[in-house]
This record gives sequence, C-alpha cells and structure tokens, in this order.
Amino acid sequence: VQLQASGGGLVQAGGSLRVSCAASGGTFSRYAMGWFRQGPGKERELVAAISWISGNSYYADSVKGRFTISRDNAKNTVYLQMNSLKPEDTAVYYCAASHSLRAEDDPRRYLYWGQGTLVTVSS
Repeated sequence: VQLQASGGGLVQAGGSLRVSCAASGGTFSRYAMGWFRQGPGKERELVAAISWISGNSYYADSVKGRFTISRDNAKNTVYLQMNSLKPEDTAVYYCAASHSLRAEDDPRRYLYWGQGTLVTVSS
C-alpha cells in the first residue's frame, strides 16, 4: 500500500489543523492506521492509531483530548484533526499502515509509511 500525507502548514498556537493521508494500492479497510510525528531533535513517536473497522483508537497522552483520528474507508483516507495546537506539536507528521486488526500502539508493527507533512505551530 502507498500512503500520501497532506494538509500540513503553519498555524498559531491554539489553532486547529487537519492532516490527511490517502492510501492506494491495497485494501485500505484491512489496515490499522497510525499517525506518527518527529519534532526537531526528537525521536519519532506514535501520536494516534485507529483500528481497521474504526471501532477502537489509541492516543498518546500528550495529545489526548486535543487530537482525533478518523478514517473513511470509502475514500481510502485517514485523518488527524488537531485542535488546541501547541508549539511543541511542531513536527513532521507521518501516516503509516499496519496489518494489525486493532488500534496498533507498537510502532514496530507499522510496515508502510507515507512521506510526511510538516506542521508548524507558532507561539
């Protein structure tokens, strides 16, 4: 499966942004999907994940209550809605796919990766 992330940009602190990830070349509905991010000088971290039938989701503590992951299997697209953004959310955001059936929180189980989209939050 090929993944293409989009929607990044510059936003002020407290603002909102939605990033999208379009999938092609596979049966999208059968993949668990995740959003990762890598900020300046930081390691890549899992931000949110969603199971293949959208029944379950996972969020990192740092984004709980602010970010929402969703998917539209008819459009082969997964979204990350980001609200109340903070400067520390500044990062390149990557989408990834896993063969797991659940909202996968083990980064090692993500096998397919998109190219990333940059989100910059100004203070």
